Amino acid sequence: MTAPLAVSLDVSAVPTRPGGAGYYTMAIARGLRARDDIALTMVARRGDEERWNAQGPGVAHVVGAVPASRPARLAFEQVRFPRLLDVLGVQVHHGPHYTMPARAPVPCVVTIHDCTFFDHPEWHVRSKALFFRRAIRQAAVHAGALICVSEVTATRLRACCEVRAPIVVAPHGVDHARFTPLEPSPGSDRAVLERNGISPERPLVVFVGTLEPRKGVASLIAAFDRVAGTQGDALLVLCGQTGWGLAETEQALARARHGDRIVRLGYLPDPAVPALLRHATVVAYPALEEGFGLPALEALACGAPLITTEGTAMAEMAQDAACLVRPGDDAMLADALGLALEGGKAAPDVTRRRELGLTRASHFTWSASVARHVSAFRVAIGTSQ
Repeated sequence: MTAPLAVSLDVSAVPTRPGGAGYYTMAIARGLRARDDIALTMVARRGDEERWNAQGPGVAHVVGAVPASRPARLAFEQVRFPRLLDVLGVQVHHGPHYTMPARAPVPCVVTIHDCTFFDHPEWHVRSKALFFRRAIRQAAVHAGALICVSEVTATRLRACCEVRAPIVVAPHGVDHARFTPLEPSPGSDRAVLERNGISPERPLVVFVGTLEPRKGVASLIAAFDRVAGTQGDALLVLCGQTGWGLAETEQALARARHGDRIVRLGYLPDPAVPALLRHATVVAYPALEEGFGLPALEALACGAPLITTEGTAMAEMAQDAACLVRPGDDAMLADALGLALEGGKAAPDVTRRRELGLTRASHFTWSASVARHVSAFRVAIGTSQ
């Protein structure tokens, strides 16, 4: 019997309230620890061991070694991580968020989520854009393998920098136990929505994601404001934590004539998000650029009609299941919202897209994503020998 592959996974960058990349890291950690062919070591922040020990099922070794602050964490990765990997005795190391130890004693696999640090540095704090451009360039040349979360990201990466490492495309999965068109029990969704001040009877335009410039939230607010006056009591519901560059969103809210019909729910607990998606008249995810766009996939898995942006990873994922609009085109987005609200959930086109969306979402699982990651680990070991 072949011995399990010894893998270390850096989970030290995942915050207590994870966003997209953090959620991805947690899902990969759960999937790897459940596999019999992987012996997983998770390297966490000091004092954060309990959270990662609870990420069952399966068995993993959790090492709390990394400092909590970002500068100290990044310095630790370059200065002390190589020695730690030697001590741990792993065969391959996975950096799930663009970076890797430059002098690692074992092959490294690095996940590249998107190339916005190159394409749109204005969407990031300047120091962060500079740091991650350098980190991505280093990984593209020196990693044993790269994981890109979509073909769109892989294509942009090749265009943005020199790539010598093999690329494995591993799309995200979706938790089909949580994100489903069926509520857990009769009336449970209504109770969740009402606890958050949302009436299930009202037409709902729902956005789920971090409120930051690249998500297109300001464009969504402007588009909703264009149609709100003719759409009865429709609400725009913004669900997600606050990110960097909130001024653009705040300015759009201040300009909105129908600001009283825009609800900001902030970061919601896990059970509330599927309930909101299931009751959405339409989910709008008009991000200007994404590596994958997990909230769009989660919407499809819940049977929600989806509007998202053409030429993006979301369009790659959704294919014909979504209504596509040009990124940043307020008028086109407003037209799509108006048609969705006028037709409601029973419109023939909505029903067709809903069925396509459920079928499309069924193809994306975290177990399949994890299997692609394991393939990347083996590629990295092979290229180092």
